[in-house]
Amino acid sequence: MNQAQESQQTNHSPSAARSSRLPPKLFNARCRACWLLIAIVVLVIASFASLDLQWTKFLSANALASMGRFVRELLQPETNQVFLIKIFWASLETLAMSALGTLLAAALGLMLALPATKVTAQDPARFRAVTRLLLNALRSTPELVWASLLLIAAGLGPFSGTLALALHTSGVLGRLFAETIENVAPETAFALRVRGVGEGRVFLYATLPQVLPQLISYSLYRWENNIRAAAVLGVVGAGGLGQMLAFHMGLFQMSETSTVLIAMIFMVALVDSASYFSRKLLAQ
Repeated sequence: MNQAQESQQTNHSPSAARSSRLPPKLFNARCRACWLLIAIVVLVIASFASLDLQWTKFLSANALASMGRFVRELLQPETNQVFLIKIFWASLETLAMSALGTLLAAALGLMLALPATKVTAQDPARFRAVTRLLLNALRSTPELVWASLLLIAAGLGPFSGTLALALHTSGVLGRLFAETIENVAPETAFALRVRGVGEGRVFLYATLPQVLPQLISYSLYRWENNIRAAAVLGVVGAGGLGQMLAFHMGLFQMSETSTVLIAMIFMVALVDSASYFSRKLLAQ
């Protein structure tokens, strides 16, 4: 009797149950993730098949020699004092473009986010669809297109680049701000509305304190992106480091181009570090 009980306990032990299970099949017809993975693999294969990727020319001896010569020239940056002073002022111009563009975008994005949100179930949100369509149009238009359009009206220089950054980024931040406001906890705002407090004061005293750290975090993140975008906008004549980059690359002055690239990398790293520590302080 004892031997039968012991054998029964052994058969029903967790280790025996685990050992008796078979591993799942790699593919199951009912597995949606499996079909999605297959579709992605087919799409990647079709992309390689449809593109004219000339790997033999890319890896040829002439191509590798040309790239090596290009890299050697880039590894000899220009260190002339007069040129470094120009780099310094162009870096400040790029930094100012990105900072002012982000600040304008945060203000405009918040103004557009308010009518784009539905804060309560009873809120009619009459302008929600129109405002979200406007936000989609602002952020779907690249900064280079905005800069090209504004160059016609404002002319060459950092002013058109700053406005281009502000318009594109306001669409991005406006959508992020709207989603943040809609997902806020409604209890505090509901308590104020019950007491007859107006919507403006409800937003200032209930909604804004809850979402402010996240709004600042989004704005700092977009500032990082706008540093890179401001450098690119200079290529179309919007000032800053990008304009110097386009000028010296057009003349095949690789030493000067190398110095401009080093300044871009240093400035992006500096802003990334400052933004990271700022978000870390806000999270505490």
